[in-house]
This record gives sequence, C-alpha cells and structure tokens, in this order.
Amino acid sequence: MSLRIDPEVIEQVREIFKRLESPVTLNLFLAKESRCPYCKETEELISIVSQTSDKINVRKYYEGSDEAKAFNIDKYPAIVVHGKEKYNIRYFGIPVGYEFGVLIEDILHASRGKPDLPDDIVEKLKEIDKPVHIQVFMTPTCPYCPYAARVAHMFAIVNKNIVADVIEAMEFPELAEKYSVRAVPKIVINDKVSFEGAMPEREFLEKVLEAL
Repeated sequence: MSLRIDPEVIEQVREIFKRLESPVTLNLFLAKESRCPYCKETEELISIVSQTSDKINVRKYYEGSDEAKAFNIDKYPAIVVHGKEKYNIRYFGIPVGYEFGVLIEDILHASRGKPDLPDDIVEKLKEIDKPVHIQVFMTPTCPYCPYAARVAHMFAIVNKNIVADVIEAMEFPELAEKYSVRAVPKIVINDKVSFEGAMPEREFLEKVLEAL
C-alpha cells in the first residue's frame, strides 16, 4: 500500500519548518515485514517529511543493528527525534492521523531545544535526577491523544533522564493488553503510575513525581 498525504498538508508542513533552527535527525528503525507490517509506509512517511526542509536528516537502522541495541529499540517501526541535542523523543508505530501533527510539532521543538512549557514546570523537571519512562498509548483517530503525547515529549526535551514513548496501541496489541489499555490516551510512568485522558501539564508532572 502506497502512502499518500494531501499536498496542502505538505505545504503547511513546509511553512511550519521555515521556523526550524538547529538541524533535526529522524532516526528510523525498521524490521522485516513479517515483524513490522507498517515499516514500509513509515519509511515513506519519513521520506516525505524530510523533503519539506533541508534541515531534516534521516538515518535508517535495522533490527539487530548496534544502533538498535544502543537506542534500546524493541518495537518496530520506531522513530527517535534528535534536534539541538539528542533527546529521548520516541515513536513506536506509524505516526498518521492525529499522531502526524505531534511528529511535526516535536521536530519543531527539538530543533529549537525549547518546549512550550511554563518556567516553573521546566524548573521542576530539571530537578529530576532519576530515570523516568513515560509511555503514551494513542490511536490515529483519538483527538485527545496529541496533547498527552506532546506533553510527554516536551518533558523529555527538558530533561534527558526522561524517556518518552508514544505507542500506537493497535499496532502493539500485546503491549496494550499488558497495560490494560481500554481507552486512549493511556499513560504509564515507570510501570508504577498510570492514568487515562489528556491531563494538564502540572497534573501530568505530579504523576511523574509520584512515580519517583
């Protein structure tokens, strides 16, 4: 199946990316089709996105590679977004539907190295000195999911102790079952704290601190 994106959307993305500052690298991790039904389409999508700005670079890696091990990639397809610095902004699954908008905003934030968060939240995030693993389960048709995904990824930009994964729930049903994903967005932090819904930034931060 060939992926098609509306030309008007591509032009909108091109305009947004005129605001990019530092170069952005999209690290794309792929596997065999039998283990990754959407790898081909994800590769096409990332190629289309990369063509909208000369500041976007793509690096492709494959299952079993040293890079996949170094990045601790265990699901495919996967995308890790690096910008002004090497951030732990990660996607598992093809970012289409509402998820596509999250990817575009993440590229912009990673390029600037500065998320759209209040100063007091940024200061509290910077104080975190222990590993935090945030998993945001979402689906392409969920209109409330992008907010949760954006907040998690902005937290990861502020503090590299935070690894923020956005996971397409329908592509990874076993993982969704493990975490009892019955509604999205479903957020799981350090396998200790979980909640559903697009929680405001301050309440989201409190959940992160609770997990620590």
